[in-house]
Amino acid sequence: MRTRTYYSGPDAMVTDDHFVWKTVSAQHTFSVRDLRNVGLVQAPARMRPFAPALIVGVLFVAVAGWSLMPTPTWYVAGFLAVSAPAVMAAWRQPRHWELHAQYRNQAVVLYSSADARVFNQVSRALRRAMEDTGRTPWGYGLAAA
Repeated sequence: MRTRTYYSGPDAMVTDDHFVWKTVSAQHTFSVRDLRNVGLVQAPARMRPFAPALIVGVLFVAVAGWSLMPTPTWYVAGFLAVSAPAVMAAWRQPRHWELHAQYRNQAVVLYSSADARVFNQVSRALRRAMEDTGRTPWGYGLAAA
């Protein structure tokens, strides 16, 4: 019997037997038949762990620049005008979507992505794989958002 592939991308692969999530540090493989209570979670934006250190660094450079320049007000104002948008961009991690499930009686994150289009493709592929194994998804909410 030939394995059917529902989705194959750079970070995930869904076949009729397995769900594979490829991350930078590891590859997580789950048997589709052992997945239970699959659901979608939209995780909110969060503060990045390095943001406080970045803010302290920007303030240190601003104070050092202010004390060393002949006309400190304009230099500091220019520096803050350039650095403030960079700090704000680094402050928050973008919102992302996650697939959660019970896998062999353990709660797991099956997949996570900040790209809604790719996330929806992966979740639809998993839904089709679960339906084709003869199991109904019991209204898990695996439809596109």
